[in-house]
Amino acid sequence: MPRPFRPVALLPRRRRPKRTAGLAILTLTAGLLAAVPAQAAPAGQQRQRDFAAAAQEFGVPENVLLGVSYLESRWDFNAGTPSTSAGYGPMHLTDLREAGTGTHHDEGAEDARGDDARQAKLPVTPAPTTPPAGLQTIDEASRLIGQDVATLRTNTTQNIRGGAALLAKYQRETGDWNAAVARYSGAKDTAGAQAFADEVFDTISRGVSRKTDDGQSVTLAATPVSPARDQADTSKAGTSTTECPKKVSCLSVPAPYQELPKNDYGNHDKADRPKSQKVEYIVIHDTEGYWDTAMDLVTDPTYVSWHYTIRSTDGQIAQHVPTKDVAWHAGNWYVNAKSVGIEHEGFAAKGTWYTEAMYRTSAKLVGYLARKYDVPLDRAHILGHDNVPGTIPATIRGMHWDPGPYWDWSHYFDLMGAPLSGFGRPGSPLVTITPDFATNQPAFTGCETAGKLCPARGSGSVVLRSEPNDSAPLLKDIGLRPDGSASTMAVSDIGSRAETGQRYVVAERRNGWTAIWYLGQKGWFRDARTTSPAFGLVVTPKPGLANVPVFGRAYPEPEAYPANVPVQQVIPLPYTFSAGQRYSAGNVLGSEYFWATTFDPANHVVVKGKTRYVQIQFGHRVAFVKADDVRILPAF
Repeated sequence: MPRPFRPVALLPRRRRPKRTAGLAILTLTAGLLAAVPAQAAPAGQQRQRDFAAAAQEFGVPENVLLGVSYLESRWDFNAGTPSTSAGYGPMHLTDLREAGTGTHHDEGAEDARGDDARQAKLPVTPAPTTPPAGLQTIDEASRLIGQDVATLRTNTTQNIRGGAALLAKYQRETGDWNAAVARYSGAKDTAGAQAFADEVFDTISRGVSRKTDDGQSVTLAATPVSPARDQADTSKAGTSTTECPKKVSCLSVPAPYQELPKNDYGNHDKADRPKSQKVEYIVIHDTEGYWDTAMDLVTDPTYVSWHYTIRSTDGQIAQHVPTKDVAWHAGNWYVNAKSVGIEHEGFAAKGTWYTEAMYRTSAKLVGYLARKYDVPLDRAHILGHDNVPGTIPATIRGMHWDPGPYWDWSHYFDLMGAPLSGFGRPGSPLVTITPDFATNQPAFTGCETAGKLCPARGSGSVVLRSEPNDSAPLLKDIGLRPDGSASTMAVSDIGSRAETGQRYVVAERRNGWTAIWYLGQKGWFRDARTTSPAFGLVVTPKPGLANVPVFGRAYPEPEAYPANVPVQQVIPLPYTFSAGQRYSAGNVLGSEYFWATTFDPANHVVVKGKTRYVQIQFGHRVAFVKADDVRILPAF
């Protein structure tokens, strides 16, 4: 058995520290050890006491320990499941042997470009690789505290002790706490590691308090701190070749625009946005693989592309395609031509969780892009890949469903300063879906094995039923199941599921249940703190129309196309939007089609028509209706 770790004095309280920049933070943080002492933690706050005790045992400033844990896990236990980068528990101790891998991208036949005129011919997506070997930290933590790795994965007290022991070891080896925190991130590059450390110390300066997913109240008191840095200044991490907010680490990893044999090319299209087309959307994806695999794929000219990737461990950003150009990412060419796509290292189907470091950096990037392109910060414009509609009936079943039901949209928008709840007149017929993420735990299946229950984890998804009772069948999605069968609780099945931040019109209320209009049906759910009243506009068929067609793209009328551009058919989706039904209105859009089928961008044409469309929240995915077919009304 490894010899138990014996704590040593890490902070030079009685002797004067050496006058080096790297050790300046020791003087700064030495007084913080007693910021929230163990004996001051209120009764019942076991996790708070665990942090205080571990900090004292291993000589780690308690604020630093709390800050690191918050950036990794927000102090959550996450039902003992691993993060997207194989980390367990509040301290995100990584164990590659247990975390496993998986992909949902091989379940569908989505053409990421989503253009009938030129489909992207893709190689088979490679099987997901294992996480980088450098992320195996649980073994060292086990050796340091004399606890087996299974205990460190499942026991939060020992997990916190293991993380504290690792931080103390890194401080002894590096000489200062800034470098120790940066090393704890697991980032291989200096800029990414320092960006993580900057976020930790910013969190310490601001303070934070929350209740964890397993009911523990934890507080990090605000303590202004300005750590000295021997490493790179991340305020200059973005270069002239990247489009990123200040004070984040942003790499340039270009996706190749390359001519290929047989008049083919890859892996994106040159454009001149927003001059040529307005950017209307930012689309959130997950990679279904690890960082290194994503970097390999996006730099393959025969593969598809996206604009940015964000790493799980530290929130590192890589930009691949200039935002003025059109990447092939969303499976719908209309959306691609008018969006920026951001991939996040992670697995939607594994029941895994996304790190706070990733959420924070992503929120900064989306906020920056929203300001740059005047994109409203709401769920009609900030879409998940799972909200992008199929282009025609034949493509609906192949569309992807990432980032999945475990992406915390509410927290994400809070970080962007655009909370999703709290607006609207009480009793409004328009509501925003706002369940409590931690306590809302639908019984999804198939995270690991088809039909098997997923771990009980927080989710932003609300499951809809055909009648106001818990045993009623789920709704039908005729696009996903042409045979007319009901949706299922499979984690990948979005046919009867509303998502946090989406807005719907109330169809009926009965005995604590609420029904919303959804894919032409009434979808029922228990409305105990599940929705918030909303302001906004709704659409309904014009008088005299029994129903109106619903589309997956907003293309122009045939007369708008020049002679050298083939007319793109506007084919209705197989759903019914009938008189008497109402749906939340998003954008009012002009009709456009970006003709780009050649390597030479001089041949690219933006076709603009007279037909106008209204984007609606029709089901889990958005859809489009012709403005001439509907009335747009305030939600009274």
